[in-house]
Amino acid sequence: MCLLMRPDQIIKYKLFSIQEALRALWQASFPDTDLSGLVSEQWKDMGWQGPNPSTDFRGCGFVSLENLLFFARTYPASYNRILFKQEGMRSAWEYPFAVAGINVSFMLIQMLDLYSAKPKSLPGVNFLKILSEDEAAFDVLYCIAFQMMDAQWLAMRASYLQFKEVIHATRIQLERELSLDDIHRIRDLPAYNLLYK
Repeated sequence: MCLLMRPDQIIKYKLFSIQEALRALWQASFPDTDLSGLVSEQWKDMGWQGPNPSTDFRGCGFVSLENLLFFARTYPASYNRILFKQEGMRSAWEYPFAVAGINVSFMLIQMLDLYSAKPKSLPGVNFLKILSEDEAAFDVLYCIAFQMMDAQWLAMRASYLQFKEVIHATRIQLERELSLDDIHRIRDLPAYNLLYK
């Protein structure tokens, strides 16, 4: 997996078409509900902005869809807790799940300085060391970051208008964790345990 490319050029170990990945994501998210079509109002139930989710990938590319699919397949209990807002006191105006997932991918790409040939930040440098030992590290970090974002959302008792603040607070917390001296594997991150609560 090469992450030192523009996010829209990232090709990971899974080769899916967008259509196949969207169908797989729907099946992982709503296994008992048939999807009426790739363009459908049903996508709004998952937090896409409109009936055609492929239009939401402009800012981050296909990597965000792959991140969501990895999360759904690898940590289904954690994924479902967030998708279905099963924990905590929730705001009347919640963040849209899928769009939040795209924002988490974008935040990670920026934070880790993945647009550059070589990251300049300590979290980015440390992450590349982790990635060299674990090709799934970016996907797992995404799952951790999404879980952290949701925990931050609940701690701040946020509403949709505060989403930017929540993402910023999540980024700061994640940067701190990736800057710790004793982080050698993704499992060493203190927030890793959020995936199993």
